[in-house]
Amino acid sequence: MKNFHKSSGDNFHIMVVEDDELARDMIKQNVESAGYECTIAESGVDALKIIDEGKKNVDVIITDIRMPGLDGIELTMKVKERYDTDVIVMTGFVEDFTYDKVIESGASDFFQKPINPRELMLRLKRVLKERILFAERNQADVELKQSFDKLRRAQDQTVVALASASEIRDPYTSGHQQRVTKLACAIAENMDLSKNLIEGLRIAGLLHDIGKISVPAEILSKPGKITQDEYNIIKQHCQIGYEILKGIEFPWPVAQIVLQHHEKMNGSGYPQGLIGEEILLEARILTVADVMEAMSSHRPYRAGLGIDKALDEIMNNKSTFFDPAVVDICWDLFSKGKFIFE
Repeated sequence: MKNFHKSSGDNFHIMVVEDDELARDMIKQNVESAGYECTIAESGVDALKIIDEGKKNVDVIITDIRMPGLDGIELTMKVKERYDTDVIVMTGFVEDFTYDKVIESGASDFFQKPINPRELMLRLKRVLKERILFAERNQADVELKQSFDKLRRAQDQTVVALASASEIRDPYTSGHQQRVTKLACAIAENMDLSKNLIEGLRIAGLLHDIGKISVPAEILSKPGKITQDEYNIIKQHCQIGYEILKGIEFPWPVAQIVLQHHEKMNGSGYPQGLIGEEILLEARILTVADVMEAMSSHRPYRAGLGIDKALDEIMNNKSTFFDPAVVDICWDLFSKGKFIFE
């Protein structure tokens, strides 16, 4: 298993893999003189055994190419498959020193014998410096992801709190925004839309009725038929929701989706009377999900009409009020039992 374990400092562990004792001892002496810990192996097989035992992490392997049993190129490939250890290869044979062959094996650097101690240490220190920089970048990425996750959790908590605020005033529709959101996201997923678009739709779905916080509770929970004036007040919730959300810098057009979720394809919707593709796709999806949930659920002024009636409504007004592609997906989800309201 790959595991990058060193990020800074000089406490590095170097392994020298060389079947020539004089060359091996000379490299070991130079490595230890530079202040690094050094382990030696006489062959590629011995080197893998030492690493696999895992008693000590190895940061860099300096290996000869020509060795009995397992040559340096083969050793490099096996090491890079299993560990995040850098490899520097060396050889005294010109025919072995093929750039493509060495780089394709995964080696970080290479040089030709006879060994120049100064060149060797310069190459080793360069590889170690790159390891430090790589580890620091990884750590920065981890910290950035943690910060993003923390911000994402805070955003979700804020969205849930805002959604709850409007539902508290209208207990008869408690859970409406959550159910609409689940259906809208299911439709979007079956339309093969991007995860990013679906996430924006999820946020907008949870907040699509936030504007009802301004509608008097006696209108929201009125058991009888509402008047035209009361209906006009309710219709304002789209614009009010937009005004509440427009100052929040979401990475999606949440405020616009909320503003448009009662628009109709033929321009008869509100508040802007948008037509067709002037309406955001997310809003077109949300409109169908909203109608399905509202018609099938109980309301103070009527009993729930059921899924079949709701499906009839969206099918009868397909293309006139509702996006036909969205309607077809919604019909498929319910008619084939792929989705149910919980």
